[in-house]
Amino acid sequence: MKRLHVHVAVKSIESSIPFYSKMFGCEPTIVKSDYAKWQLEDPKVNFAISARGAPVGLNHLGIQVENDAELGEMKSRLDAIEGDIVEQVGTACCYAKSDKYWVNDPANIPWETFHTLDTIPVFNDTASAGCCVPELVAVKEPQSSCCTPSTASSKKSCC
Repeated sequence: MKRLHVHVAVKSIESSIPFYSKMFGCEPTIVKSDYAKWQLEDPKVNFAISARGAPVGLNHLGIQVENDAELGEMKSRLDAIEGDIVEQVGTACCYAKSDKYWVNDPANIPWETFHTLDTIPVFNDTASAGCCVPELVAVKEPQSSCCTPSTASSKKSCC
């Protein structure tokens, strides 16, 4: 079974948790001083936020798989894309040890496919800020959306 993964960089974990908890109707399954994660069943999504110095906004998207066979299937899909793929085996990120493959989509948004192997007591295995998006696939320019209203009360939308 696969699960969509969304990771958003925020200014403050403490002030962001109430918004997302109300949005999802539940508290996070993991809370750290710089990270929180909701492992949702409906919709089936792994939604994470972190406050580690990355630009605020969408950090990356991904697909979480449950075993090595599913990760191999996802790797085959990425190979068919014929883009630059970054492989990470046993990497430490987001308080977990995982095997991962990274690629950028046509909009330059980093996507990871990953299988979580275990939890770990630290965010990652380096002192670097931000999340664990490899340099090769890191977003270099801010993305804008035609469908994002300029104000919450805006009625116009292209979608």
